Formats: sequence, structure tokens, C-alpha cells
Amino acid sequence: MQPFSFQQKMFLLLLAVVTIGFGWILAPYGGAIFWGVVLAILFAPIYRWLLQRTRNRAALASFLTLLLIVVIVILPLTMVSVSIVNQAASVVEMVRSGEITVAMFFNKIMAALPNWLVSLLDRFHLTSLAYLQDKLTEAAAQVSQEVAKRAINAGLYTFDFLTSLCILLYLLFFLLRDGDKLAKRIREAVPLSRKYKQRLFQNFTTVIRATVKGNILVAIAQGALGGLAFWFLDVSAPVLWGVLMAFLSLLPAVGAAIVWAPVAIYFLATGSIWQGISLAVFGVFVIGLVDNFLRPVLVGQDTKMPDYVVLLSTVGGMALFGLNGFVIGPVVAALFIAAWDLFITASEFHTD
Repeated sequence: MQPFSFQQKMFLLLLAVVTIGFGWILAPYGGAIFWGVVLAILFAPIYRWLLQRTRNRAALASFLTLLLIVVIVILPLTMVSVSIVNQAASVVEMVRSGEITVAMFFNKIMAALPNWLVSLLDRFHLTSLAYLQDKLTEAAAQVSQEVAKRAINAGLYTFDFLTSLCILLYLLFFLLRDGDKLAKRIREAVPLSRKYKQRLFQNFTTVIRATVKGNILVAIAQGALGGLAFWFLDVSAPVLWGVLMAFLSLLPAVGAAIVWAPVAIYFLATGSIWQGISLAVFGVFVIGLVDNFLRPVLVGQDTKMPDYVVLLSTVGGMALFGLNGFVIGPVVAALFIAAWDLFITASEFHTD
């Protein structure tokens, strides 16, 4: 292999610099771009179907697919967000009016606990309402400061959100229309053999589709079931808690339980035995089994990754990249497995 000439090295350096610079420019709206790519991959089969029905009118098929995405994705998310805000505001108003107080819950729990447990908690000063109120007040003050800062910048956040949404929809139109050409150019630019590129790109699209569809379906199922259980048991703001369970269910195995388990314990501790037992049984054998059965089928089977790899990559991805990490983590894990599998099975590396 001939060594690179000085001109080739300078060109590679220029290529790296302009690529990093372009990525830096796009970074503020990286989330919108990322989800534009994800939605384009997810809805590509629908776009192709519409393309056939519109006699290969690419712009029309892309526009119709974009309208479909707005109707079945954007509008429902907006409606749920409005409902969450309304229910959160009602809970805050109940706290301000004194309808819900810390003392009320604290006294109910303390009265229902056995003496030995009360003695144990007393050693750590956890039976003193004044002590707990001081700690809660301190925590509430910190939260209030953060909320105040965000409230001051509410207009800026709203502008950023609307800008990101417009960028997402605008980019999505062109990704749907020109996605095949763009994917072909990217494949041609990757300096690997055709069979390696085909394997890696196939894994990339398969994992994105399986991860997003699988995790979102599991989240919707667990959130809906949890919200219905809370509504049946007359828990305040069931939509708020259902959506929270849906988001937390992105954490495999333990996500939704972070919400329903403390509520079940509270019911049991305050003497509402049948409510506590019902919620615990429903949480373990219905909400929990949705995660245990659907996630491996919808995510692990298509990605051909072990359950523990899906779990670790999802949790690690969300720790690093936030909500986007539930897609990025498994995609990186799948590419890692595919790349090492190719390295092990290939006798030599070459390019076409």
C-alpha cells in the first residue's frame, strides 16, 4: 500500500476539519436531526407504499407521509403533554390549598406501621415530622429556584422547541423524499467492502426500527395499564402518573415499578389493604409481564441481541444521551457486535 502523499494528507485534514465544523454547527439541533432520521427510517415503508399509489410522485408521497406522522405522532404527543400540564397544575393547587399535606400522609403511615419499625426509623430521626418537613422544605426551595429559572426562560424554551419541531418536520420531508439517494451516497463513502457495508447498514436500520417500535409499544402499554389502574383506584392525576410510567418503562425491568410500587406500599401502610394488594398483583403480573414478554420479542428478537445486552445498552445510552439514548445505546451495541462478528469471521479485510 502506497503511503499518503503530502497533498492527500492535507486533504484528509481539511476533510476532518470541515466535517467537525459542520457537526458543531448542527449540534444545537442534534435532537431534532436525530429524530428526523429515526422517523424517516421508521416510516420509509409507508412512504414507499404511498409512492407506488401516487405514481412515483416523490414530493406528494413525502408530504402525505409527513401528514400521517403529524396526525399519529405529533398531535397525540401534544394532547398528552397538555393533559399532563393540566393535571400537574391541579395537583399543585391541591397542595397549595391544603387538600394534600405532608402531615396527612405522614401521620397515616406512622399510625399503620408496627412498633418495631417505628423504633428503627426513630434511630434515624425519620419519625419526626418536623425533621422531615425541614428536609422537604430545603429540597422544595432548591426545586423552586430551578423552576423559577426555567419560568423566566419559558419563552426561550418555547421558541427553541418550536424551532426544533419545524426543523424536524422540514428535514423529515427531504429525508423521506431523498432518503434512498442519501443512504446510497453514505454507503459509497464508507471505505469498506460491499458485504461489510451491507451487513452494518442492515443492522443499523433493523436495530433502530426494532428499538423504537418495541420500546414505544412497551411504554404505551405499561403507561396505559398503569394509568387505568390508578384511575380505578382513585389515585389523583392518573394521566400524569401513567405518562410518567411510560417514560420510566424505557428503563427495562424496573422502570414502571418506580411509580406503582411506592403507591402500593403507601396503600398497604395506610390500611387500604385490598387497594395495595390489587395494585401490587396488577403491577407484577400484568404491567411487569408486559415488559418481560413484549420487550424481548419486539426488541431482542429483531436485533438478535441478548436481553442483558439490550438492558445494559439502553440504561447506559440513556445515562449518556438522555431520552435519545434508548435508541442510540442499542444501535451502538448492535454495531459493536456486528463489527466484531465480521472481524472474527473474515479471513482478510479488503475494499472493492
